[in-house]
Amino acid sequence: MQRGSGILMHISSLPNQYGIGSFGKEAYAFADFLATAKQKYWQILPLCPTSFGDSPYQSPSAFALNPFFIDPERLETQGLLQREEYCDMDFGADPGRVDYFKVYVNNEVILRKAFARRAVLPAQDLTDFIQKHQNWLEDYALYMSLKKHFENKAWEFWDEEIKQRTPDSLAHYRERYQDDILYFQFIQYIAYEQWNSLKDYSNRQGIEVIGDIPIYASADSADTWSNASSGIFKYNRDLTPLCVAGCPPDYFSGDGQYWGNTVYDWDKNKETGYDWWIRRIQNALTNYDWVRIDHFRGFESYWEVPYGSPTAAYGSWKPGPGMDFIDALKNTLGDVKIIAEDLGHMTDNVKDFLKHSGFPGMKVLGFAFDTLGDNDYLPHNYDKNCIVYTGTHDNDTAMGWFSSAGEEQIALAKRYLRLDETEGYHWGMIRGALSSTASLSIVPMQDFLGLGTEGRMNTPATVGGTNWQWRMKEEDASVELAQKIAEMTRLYGRV
Repeated sequence: MQRGSGILMHISSLPNQYGIGSFGKEAYAFADFLATAKQKYWQILPLCPTSFGDSPYQSPSAFALNPFFIDPERLETQGLLQREEYCDMDFGADPGRVDYFKVYVNNEVILRKAFARRAVLPAQDLTDFIQKHQNWLEDYALYMSLKKHFENKAWEFWDEEIKQRTPDSLAHYRERYQDDILYFQFIQYIAYEQWNSLKDYSNRQGIEVIGDIPIYASADSADTWSNASSGIFKYNRDLTPLCVAGCPPDYFSGDGQYWGNTVYDWDKNKETGYDWWIRRIQNALTNYDWVRIDHFRGFESYWEVPYGSPTAAYGSWKPGPGMDFIDALKNTLGDVKIIAEDLGHMTDNVKDFLKHSGFPGMKVLGFAFDTLGDNDYLPHNYDKNCIVYTGTHDNDTAMGWFSSAGEEQIALAKRYLRLDETEGYHWGMIRGALSSTASLSIVPMQDFLGLGTEGRMNTPATVGGTNWQWRMKEEDASVELAQKIAEMTRLYGRV
């Protein structure tokens, strides 16, 4: 990874009049903004569909794209929509927040209309797409059709025959819901076409896209349902989870975090040559230029919690697949461009594992000022093979940090980074990231805008509230801001 910098800005946070950011013209404008600002990277959060709590880290599919991001204006130009069918819909009263319920309801109406007019597009293109993605798309489309049939209940509460995927039940529901199955396949075809067009445009602007995937599949997903009996996830014979994922008590939560994702049986995954994982990484590296794997340390060891425990504090550490998995990835896919999210409880074994993988890890300035000297997140302790962030989607903004951190932490940050109000504390934090030896510096758009806690994307260990809702205003991505970012980027040799 050459020395460079980028901006963290999720698609959902882009401005428009349709309730949530999309793959539309505003996304192309943001790519232009990045190019003017001399940025080399655009980092986003997972593009997969959202589900429980509107989190992109709890998705019904590890392979599908979020239909909320489909641009209705592009559908209109293709003859799939008429403008009056979508332009006056109520997508929410606050342009600075996503109203997920209204987006969900109206998006379904819009896309059903587009599906009804699918004959205006070349039929062979859809056929080719379905064939190309058959190893996940058929199960995903059937799963989504069944979710509708079973009133959105998790698959563990479906009728026993289809829960267990008996041949007769699969054949029955595929016949019964063949139109719905085709609908969900068509929507993925449209989403992939729009995303690939946007990514290609960004690449032509000299910008590489850093995607993001969670280490775990959602417990209620097409992935777990279609693979539950294969043994690659830890399930009982009745397909209830044996144990689930989480993390121990930490900086974010005294009880730890009970994620609820079914954990992997790594011995069984090894027997398959890590087939599911390799297909997943291969798909991600097709969608993005780089892939950040959330909770990467879970490949060395992971926190396993007995299913049904009251909190994650009842869990224990278990060994992950280690370098055997990394070697399998590299032997199959070659020189994979992976960024390892190595935040959290770091042991010497985890540090050695990351070093042996060769992947760049992460540093967060918001964690740097608890202690002086031996804190790994202080810039003078970085090696080059890492990515420094002022904060991630799970952190408060830089200005939000200054409103909530302790007096000693703030005093240390001011001394270390020589912060002052004239420059602006958030610009001082950004300067600290850009001037570091880290190969890559990534700054959330909220920090460039100097937003406080109102710009925070997510608070870990919480569900609902304002999580995942923040949206930028159209005027925020100004030419003046881009030029200021470009000047600082040049100053610290990241152009």
